[in-house]
Amino acid sequence: MRRVAVIGVGVTRFGKHERISAELFAEAAADAIHDADIAPSAVQALYYGNVTGGEGERQLHMGPLAATLLGLPTIRTTRFENACATSHAAFRHAVMEIGAGVSDVVLVGGAERVLNIPTDAATEYFAYCSEASYEQSVGLTFPGVFALIARAHMAKYGTTEEQMAHVAVKNHRHGVLNPKAQFQKEISLETVLKSAYVADPLKLFDCCPFTDGGAALVLAAEEVARKRPRAVWVLGTEAASDTMFMHEKRDLSRVLATERAAAGAYRQAGKTPADVDVVELHDCFTIAEIVATEGLGFFEPGAGGLAAEKGWTSLGGKLPVNPSGGLKAKGHPIGATGAAQIAEIVTQLRGEAGLRQVEGARTGLTHTLGGNTATVLVSLFGRG
Repeated sequence: MRRVAVIGVGVTRFGKHERISAELFAEAAADAIHDADIAPSAVQALYYGNVTGGEGERQLHMGPLAATLLGLPTIRTTRFENACATSHAAFRHAVMEIGAGVSDVVLVGGAERVLNIPTDAATEYFAYCSEASYEQSVGLTFPGVFALIARAHMAKYGTTEEQMAHVAVKNHRHGVLNPKAQFQKEISLETVLKSAYVADPLKLFDCCPFTDGGAALVLAAEEVARKRPRAVWVLGTEAASDTMFMHEKRDLSRVLATERAAAGAYRQAGKTPADVDVVELHDCFTIAEIVATEGLGFFEPGAGGLAAEKGWTSLGGKLPVNPSGGLKAKGHPIGATGAAQIAEIVTQLRGEAGLRQVEGARTGLTHTLGGNTATVLVSLFGRG
């Protein structure tokens, strides 16, 4: 396999937009191509991620539309849908296409637009990413899925609602430093703990928002990337899956797909959790960040809540997690989220993250979770 690097990144402002999702992606992609300092004609393929376009925009077959809006209507296009892990899955396949020698330059990313849809309808569309025959029919939505995970973690390890609230406070504090974040306002522990319950024990401020936005990456083979000093190398990228049925998950306090994907990515990269300097991970709900920091090997099982409480995952802490503000404050346009996480890690490893820069970061990790923990992608990145 050839070495692959990220040579360009682009992200729109996250929040409410009036443009369709393919137009949001085109904005991010144009920025990524400019950042890569390549001619648009050098792009040979597009891997595009979107989840709710069919329901929210009556638009399927989105790959060619995105390419057309970019002025590249004849490149090969493929649309990906893998729940919230959509564009991270697209990224992994783009890495394999370049690594196999099929293409030298591939554009990858995604976009989503849901804030034009009533909240109850958007909640229903998101729930389509859970199991339809038995679980959707009894009203299990994603707040319910992660409330079950939170209750299991609390029962097994004594994790508290206050520790989960620390995750929300930290990620909003980081979001203030990100000019493209949906929420750029700090919140207090009291605000989180006094907010209304959505699905006990998760409250309103334990939950990430609905978001519009797009993100794009330009990937290149070593022959192209080594001429660009700002290139960030893909050290490893792995995917893992687990059963779709919640009743078949034997221990809800763990996400086994995270543990398997992380093991594969570390093995490919020749790295361990101790080598990682900065992390962007899937904090769709505060408990998700706590469980992920354990599954990725940064803290012992049951210690993720303590890590949040003690500030170990804050900027300036032992291991900064979600310096962008994470899904919780930066926002969660589900088709774009994985690519946006990678864009943040690339920006951090280049030393270009401004006020939220993790000083001296040389190795970064991204983790994206899809649906009811049935899909997980983990990737590792480094300089030089």
